[in-house]
Amino acid sequence: MTGFNGLGLHLGNLSRLSAAKSRSLSAENFDGAKGRGGMADEGTGSRAARDLGHGWKVSPSVRIGAGETFTMADIAGPGAIQQIWLTPTGNWRFCILRIYWDDSERPSVECPIGDFFAVGWGEYAQVTSLPVCVNPGSAFNCYWEMPFRKRCRMTISNIAEEEMTLYYQVNYTLTDVPEDAAYFHAQFRRVNPLPYKDVYTIVDGISGRGHYVGAYMAWGTNNNGWWGEGEIKFYLDGDDYPTICGTGTEDYFCGSYNFDPSPRHNEGYVTYTTPYAGFHQVIQPDGAYKSQHRMGMYRWHIMDPIRFESDLRVTMQALGWGYNSRYLPLQDDIASVAYWYQTLPQAPFPALPERDQLQII
Repeated sequence: MTGFNGLGLHLGNLSRLSAAKSRSLSAENFDGAKGRGGMADEGTGSRAARDLGHGWKVSPSVRIGAGETFTMADIAGPGAIQQIWLTPTGNWRFCILRIYWDDSERPSVECPIGDFFAVGWGEYAQVTSLPVCVNPGSAFNCYWEMPFRKRCRMTISNIAEEEMTLYYQVNYTLTDVPEDAAYFHAQFRRVNPLPYKDVYTIVDGISGRGHYVGAYMAWGTNNNGWWGEGEIKFYLDGDDYPTICGTGTEDYFCGSYNFDPSPRHNEGYVTYTTPYAGFHQVIQPDGAYKSQHRMGMYRWHIMDPIRFESDLRVTMQALGWGYNSRYLPLQDDIASVAYWYQTLPQAPFPALPERDQLQII
C-alpha cells in the first residue's frame, strides 16, 4: 500500500497529504467522535480529579467485571485500525481479545491478550519489533494494519473470577480502502502436553486467498535437553507435502545453534528482539515452584509474506535429542498465535480452550 489513501505511511511517503480523517477511541472518548474527548463527568478517575471538572483525567480507564465483555470499538467504515495500545490488569490469559470485520458474527481475531502481544507466559518481556512492541511495565502496542470496509467491532472479555481494569487507546483512520486490501486475522492455539509423535499445528483450515504474516510461540519444555530440532512446514493450496519446509525451530525464528553463541560450552540461551524476529523471553526454573523452562519467540513475515490462493496449513514439529544422537519427539506445553491477512468470509475458528485449559500450570 502506498499510504496515499491514509491506510499506512512509511518514511518514504510520510510528507504526502491525505484526505483521511484521524480518530481515536479510549475511555475518554468511547465512540471516537470528533471533538468529543475528555468530556466525562464520571469515571475511574473521578475521585482523583475531585472538582477539577472536564478534561482532568476523569475517565482514563474502564473496569470489566468477572465474566463480562466490554466493547472497546464499534466503528463504521470504511477505515483502518492503525495502532492499539493496551495495559490490562489481572491474568493475561484470562483476558480475551476479539475483532470482527464488516458485521461478521465470527471473530477474525480471537486470542488471549498476552499471547496476541507475544508475552504469553503472563510475565513482562521487552518486545521491540515493527508490528508489536511491549514496553515497561505492561504496555502492549500493536501496529498491524487492519483495514475494514463496513464495520470494525473489537471486544475484551474477562473470563477470570476477579474484576479487571483496562487502559486502552485505539487509533484509526476513516478513509477509502483499496479493492485488493485483505482483512487481518489472528488465531490462538494451545496443547499441553503435546501427544507423543504428534505434530503441533499452528493453524489449519484457512480457506480463502491471502498471505501469512507471522507467528508467536510460547514454548514450555517438559523434557531435559535441547528441544528445538523440529521443522516448520507450510502447506499451500492443497499440498500433501509442504511447499516450504524449515530446518529447525530456532532457524525459523532467525536464530541458530540452540540460541547459544557457544553451544559446545553450554553458555546458555541469549535472548534478542529485532524488527522481524525474536527469542525474547526465557523463564528459568527457580528450584521451587517454577519447574520448567518457558520461552517466547516470534517471527514476522513482513518482508517475506507466505502467499496462498485457496488454503493454508502451518505445523511445527516438537523435536529434541534423545539417546545415542537420535531425535526425540517431545510432549511439551505449546501455545501459539498465527497472524495472516485474507479475504472474507473466513472459515470458523476452533473453539477457544476453556479457562482451565488456558491457564499456565
